This record gives sequence, structure tokens and C-alpha cells, in this order.
Amino acid sequence: MSQWTKIPPLRRIGGENRGARNAKVTSVRRRRLAAVGIALAVAVGLAGCVPGEGKAVAHVSRSHSPHATPHTARPTASATPDPAQSRPATAPPASTPAPTLTPIPAGTVVAEGDVTSPKGSIHFHYRMVANGDNTYSAQYSDFTSTVPVPVSVTLIEIAPSVGDGLTYHGVGDHQLGGPTTSAAPASTASLGSEGQPSYLGTLVTYSSAPDSNGVPIELGPDKVLAVNSVNWDIPVRETNVHPVDGGSRAHATGPVTATTGSGAPASYQVAAGDVTAVVAERFGISVQDLIWLNANLQVFGDQQYLYAGTTLNLNPDEL
Repeated sequence: MSQWTKIPPLRRIGGENRGARNAKVTSVRRRRLAAVGIALAVAVGLAGCVPGEGKAVAHVSRSHSPHATPHTARPTASATPDPAQSRPATAPPASTPAPTLTPIPAGTVVAEGDVTSPKGSIHFHYRMVANGDNTYSAQYSDFTSTVPVPVSVTLIEIAPSVGDGLTYHGVGDHQLGGPTTSAAPASTASLGSEGQPSYLGTLVTYSSAPDSNGVPIELGPDKVLAVNSVNWDIPVRETNVHPVDGGSRAHATGPVTATTGSGAPASYQVAAGDVTAVVAERFGISVQDLIWLNANLQVFGDQQYLYAGTTLNLNPDEL
């Protein structure tokens, strides 16, 4: 080769090499950026699926309930009772008329009868009368007695037997008096706050002897002297609360456990996961009505879950 043989310019060769290298670098950078973008997209997508991650969970748990007002969290059927959270049920602002129960007119006689003790030593007449304010009184007249101890009466649910010792003085406990030579003046005893006393099916007459000293065993303190059944005839009171069973649904799945004479639901047994708003909706009444029907109703949790196994009253006439 001649000393002066021309060699292709290095600048041209070098220019072509740098271009190739630049193209390769650009391609690699693009692939890396694409990979980073894909990784970021996957990470963002997965972040929304991680339990317990702030806003994602709050969004999932705040869906609207079909049985509640908007913006109310959906009840959780698996909620577990927490005694520490137990509190009285509360109603939202009333959007319906307040529940009412029209009292039976004052002076209405709802039960009446005569009492004679088995040995014929005690006699009297009784009448159970409405006071006109959803309470009642017992009126006693023509009381006579030849037993040597004071005599009292009381109303109870389960009948004892003559000769038993009375352990519970019941409702309307009242002393009629001691031995008489003529009929004692009439007297009256309040039945307290009993709005529906018909469950008190027995009138018990018993000894009010202060102690057993000098008294025959059969006349000792609290010995039952006479037992009489009370036949109540209390008219159904008028009300603006009329429960009707609309059928089981989520968060109101318990059974109706009793009905009234007209077939209306009278009581309901709470199932696990039941909440006040949905139970009230099932029976076509307001939460305010449900609380009125069940004084001191206890719930737990923000959704006001009811305690499973609790029996709710649905009959206004039982108040």
C-alpha cells in the first residue's frame, strides 16, 4: 500500500457509529420508561384493593342501604352484640304523627265479682274500674269478716291455693279491714301504672296478721284465705299505630310470635343482624312508634342493632 493511499475519513465512520449508539440508547430509555409506567399503574391499582387503606375502605363501607335514609352505612348482618355499647334506642326527627292510645272512659267497669271464702267467714264485692287515663282502680264494698285478723287482697298472675303462704303481694295490694259486725265502708285501691291489667287473672284474699303469736296456723301472716278468678272485659283502645307484617327482609328476619284477635302482629322475636329502622319498616311503623311500643328498648352500634332473642311488643293495646 502506498504511503499516500487515502483512508476513508474517520469522521464519517465515527458519525455513523454515534448515530447507531444514540438510537440504541433512546430505545433502551423508552423501554425503561414504559416499564416504569406499567409498574406505577399496577401499584396504583393494587393500592385500592388493600384492606384497611383509609379512603378505599371508607368508600366501600359507606354504600347506601335500601331500607334506610340516604347517606346511612349499610348494616352488617354479622354484627356481634357488645354490652359495652348498649344504649337506649333513639328515633330520628319525627316525620309522622306522634303515637296515641285513647284511654277507656273513666268509670267504665272492666271486671266485677263477689268473693266468699271457703269457710264463709269473709264476704265482699269488687269492681275494677277505668280511671280515664290508661290506668285502673279496684273498688271494694260490702266487706264483712269474722276471722280474728286483718284481711287484705291483691291481684296476681298465677293462682296459689288456699292455705299457701303468699310470697308476692302483687298489684293493688290493699287491706280491707279486721273483724266486722256490719259491712265496712267501701274502699278503693289503685292498680298503679298498669295500662293493661288483664294478665292479672287472680284476686287473692289473705291474712294480714302482724305476726304468728296467738294466731291459728291457717290465719298466720300472708296465709291465703280465698282465691278468685277475675274475668276482665277491657275494650280495645283506639290508636293510630297499626302494625302490619310486610314480610321478612334483610336486617328484619325474625318471626312474628303472637297475633291479636284481628290477626295483626302482636309480638316479634329479634333475629341476629336486625336493626330498628328495618324492623319498623317491615311492620309499616316508624322507629318512634317501635320505641313507644317497647319502653327502654336497648340497641348497640351506630346502626342501632337489636339484641337477638329479644321479644318486641307490636300491640298498642298491651301498653
